[in-house]
Amino acid sequence: MTQTITCSAPGKIYLFGEHAVVYGESAICCAVDLRTRVKAEISDTIRISSVLGDTGIDYDKYPYVSTVIEKMSEIADIKGVNLHIESNIPVGSGLGSSAAVTIATIQALNMLFGYGLQLEDIATLGHSIERKIQGAASPTDTYVSTMGGVIMVPMKKKLDIIDCGIVIGNTGRFSSTRQLVSNVALLKKHYPEIIDPILSTIGKISITGEELVIKKEYESIGNLMNINQGLLDAIGVSSSELANLIYAARNNGAYSAKITGAGGGGCMVALTRPSDVGKIASAISQARGEAIITKVTEHGVKVEN
Repeated sequence: MTQTITCSAPGKIYLFGEHAVVYGESAICCAVDLRTRVKAEISDTIRISSVLGDTGIDYDKYPYVSTVIEKMSEIADIKGVNLHIESNIPVGSGLGSSAAVTIATIQALNMLFGYGLQLEDIATLGHSIERKIQGAASPTDTYVSTMGGVIMVPMKKKLDIIDCGIVIGNTGRFSSTRQLVSNVALLKKHYPEIIDPILSTIGKISITGEELVIKKEYESIGNLMNINQGLLDAIGVSSSELANLIYAARNNGAYSAKITGAGGGGCMVALTRPSDVGKIASAISQARGEAIITKVTEHGVKVEN
């Protein structure tokens, strides 16, 4: 039996559809070349380590990894394993850090202990874990992290890779997905006649955007992303920090700039001409954001050794 294995899974950005996707509306999401790596080694005890510290099962410090171990132990008991986590995906930023660590951990344990889980099984288990921890979670993040590429959900349709420039701007402000999803649910409960059409329109933007993604019409994609951002503002999930970075990118020639993920802090994403990524990154930095230049990746969860 293999004694050590390392698996990695990517983060993601939304072109369209966050929040609306929680209610079954369409969304388009892309895996990006920022990854979380989990090294798993057979041991006599269960240990989890990262920059956050070294511990055993710990649902406060490592809720996702601890829950993966719990769930997979229900299939076959895990006597002992050392898990070491490294990531270049900012936590609580809307880039799918929780999905990436969940999926990478599932695959590492799957390969190390021979569970025989296929990719669809991994995505399904990952979603159940996110839903348990967050209260309400779309299957999108875990599915995209598992499969890679550009995915239209909920139909799980794989689209062609987009090849324009992508610049992420991180506000550095942590946001709670669970709290933001809860806030939108409360608005929906109190004002269904207003919020339901907004969420439905976000879904329609994704459906319209599918053909534009296939045709690689990036300026038109950008127009729809900017409209999507206005609707996200309307349901209260933006922030002044995000707005500063969004307008810094737009004002310097980006096709589009919008929140990616739950909002409230975390990250925005700009689509731009490949030749302009440096200029957009500089504008985001000058607006006091951390600029991350990246690209879409076809590779989902994978073994690295």
